[in-house]
Amino acid sequence: MRAAPRVSLVMCVFNGLEDTRACLESLRATTEPFRLVVIDNGSTDGTPELFGHFPYPYPLTFARNPANDGVIAALNRAWRLADTEVLCFLHNDTELCEPVWLARLLGALAEPGAGLAGVYGAKRLRADGRAVGRTIVSSLLPAPTVRAPWEDVAFVDSVCMCLRRDLMETLGGFDEGYGFYHGHDRDLSLAVLELGRRCLVVHAPLRHHGGRTRTRDFAHDPARARADLAMRDAALARVAQKWRHRLPCDVRSARQRVGDWLRAKLAPME
Repeated sequence: MRAAPRVSLVMCVFNGLEDTRACLESLRATTEPFRLVVIDNGSTDGTPELFGHFPYPYPLTFARNPANDGVIAALNRAWRLADTEVLCFLHNDTELCEPVWLARLLGALAEPGAGLAGVYGAKRLRADGRAVGRTIVSSLLPAPTVRAPWEDVAFVDSVCMCLRRDLMETLGGFDEGYGFYHGHDRDLSLAVLELGRRCLVVHAPLRHHGGRTRTRDFAHDPARARADLAMRDAALARVAQKWRHRLPCDVRSARQRVGDWLRAKLAPME
């Protein structure tokens, strides 16, 4: 008999049925027991029926919002339905490629001072809240860049964010002032750092299919792309204003910064 789950995987879904199926299938092999907590934001493509007749072996908590009014608010509703020690927020357009992926995230959270763990992030944020590209580390296939087992970062991306429930309660959940979707991951990461805790990106390879949440996914709809870009810019402006006392933020030591700079300069010559 498997041990009772100490982790809840928390998702917000809106359509994307095939992505969700692929994600759920990939979770079958996960070695760490978990509970799945899902909020559906008014899907119309068969997603509610999938969760209504749930064919997977792990326990499920499912709730439905009548409309797609905002991902951040839905995630706050979802994690409060969980009763486990640890929360792991996961995009439904991911496929986890190693059975020990969740165990690795839990291992990172057991590190001294750890507060937040994930699979994608950056070691440096500029004063405007943007990530410095050369400091990005990730476990995203086909070419993970994070050094095993994990590296410290300034922010963890929302594609996967894992933390203890008591820490999430201390922080008050995600800041819904960011609106529909963008900015909440930078905000949570900086809040964790503000408490003197560490943010870590873990080597746990996975695929991320994009999921219609990035501006370039709306290339077929210029008006929607412009609206999404405006929301991103507004979220970054809020991050920069709220966290101006912490930005710019770089978790690397002076020696690490010099080493990274030298590697970047020499890379084209190798």
